[in-house]
Amino acid sequence: MSLTGRRKIIVPYTEINSSNVQNILNLALPIHLTNVQEMSYLYNYYKGIQPILARKKEVRPEILNKIVVNLAQEIVSFKTGYLLWKPIQYVARKEDVEKEDLALLGDYAVDDCKDSKDKKLANDQSICGVGELFIRPNPKYYVGSEDEAPYETIVADPRMAFAIYSSEVGNKKIGGVLLDVRMENGNLIYKCQVFTDTEYFEFENNAPNPVVAKENVLGQIPVVEYPLNEDRLGDFEIVEPLLNAINLTISNQLDGVEQFIQALMVFKNVDIDKDSFRQLKELGAIKIKDNTDGTKTIEANVSYLNQELNQTQVNSLVKVLCQFVREIVGMPAQADGTTNDGSNNGAQVLKGGWYSAEARTSNTEMIFKKSEKESLKIILYICNVMTLGAFNLKLSDLEIKFTRRNYEDILAKAQVLVQLLQTNKVAPRLAFATCGLFADPDQAYEESRLYVEDLRNLTAQQAINIANENQDN
Repeated sequence: MSLTGRRKIIVPYTEINSSNVQNILNLALPIHLTNVQEMSYLYNYYKGIQPILARKKEVRPEILNKIVVNLAQEIVSFKTGYLLWKPIQYVARKEDVEKEDLALLGDYAVDDCKDSKDKKLANDQSICGVGELFIRPNPKYYVGSEDEAPYETIVADPRMAFAIYSSEVGNKKIGGVLLDVRMENGNLIYKCQVFTDTEYFEFENNAPNPVVAKENVLGQIPVVEYPLNEDRLGDFEIVEPLLNAINLTISNQLDGVEQFIQALMVFKNVDIDKDSFRQLKELGAIKIKDNTDGTKTIEANVSYLNQELNQTQVNSLVKVLCQFVREIVGMPAQADGTTNDGSNNGAQVLKGGWYSAEARTSNTEMIFKKSEKESLKIILYICNVMTLGAFNLKLSDLEIKFTRRNYEDILAKAQVLVQLLQTNKVAPRLAFATCGLFADPDQAYEESRLYVEDLRNLTAQQAINIANENQDN
């Protein structure tokens, strides 16, 4: 299968309405089904169902090893783990943001299990190039509830959800689609739900007309796509040929070992039938004698036909292939015992490939943030409506923070902070923001400022107490 990323579903319309929704679905679904076929292949590949398992061998087919070296799963685990080293945080972008609302939003995220859902979303991104998030009001929520968030996020299977974009300049998103299969009254029903900014349509069993058509009260499209990159390529599909080559090389290597152990026997000037050969295999020995034609002796000989595979060369080839894989996908090199891999200085980070890993992850982070802002806008609207206006945060009030590397080179960052605070030419708030030591520099600065003020007041009070004691004495 030739994999070049999932196709963005673009249609020659500027909006979806009751008059064109069926035509748009007729254009969008075939593209989506092509994406589904590729995504299913990638999911299976990730789980270990790889082309090597269909391997065939014409020469000595009884010796046929099918080894899956599942580097695809290692790549996905590293990429998602490094991106979401710590849960995503929402922090204040402005000083006048209500701290209570910000804390409440964090509590809602915990109630909605955001960290585990982000992990699933990143996993879908890494495997098939795109993840899908569906957001809706939480039917269990009531005003004043402390155990439920006003909203509910669902990480949809990307094979069962997609977004539709207009072909006009900018490719504005004009719709979101959820596919569903369910049993109702003993019948299997295929449902297709279409969301626009203003309307909602529901189709059943490929019917030409919607069975439900009503207003979308959210005023936004609740299906949000999280592409891994602009081309919607998964993390390991760009090296799939190399991964297949590694599987084949390792399998052939084991075939070579097995064929050397089970080498073919060569009978020179020895006549032996099938039954005798079976007895030879059971007993492990054979009796032979030289023949003569009356003039000369014809030497009889039984030997193995074998040629040992050069294991050193094969291992070198596998090592080179694995190195290519790591360099292409942006993973750090494995420790080989010759370098100080425990070092945390900049040179070692650059040499070990961590700089490349950070650069790739930063690119993913920027694209993730774009989709996260779209989701956050819907979440804030739902929170405001469901709490009857008691919750009043806007998207412009918040900043999305990834906190995966705050403790790397912590000593160097602390030294930068101290040096900046000691100079009188840099504002303390800028020092906190520049050093890279804190996930939320504004909150850290504010807490530090209050702490210093309290410390100064305490010191002044202590001085007054000492003076009073001396006066009494």
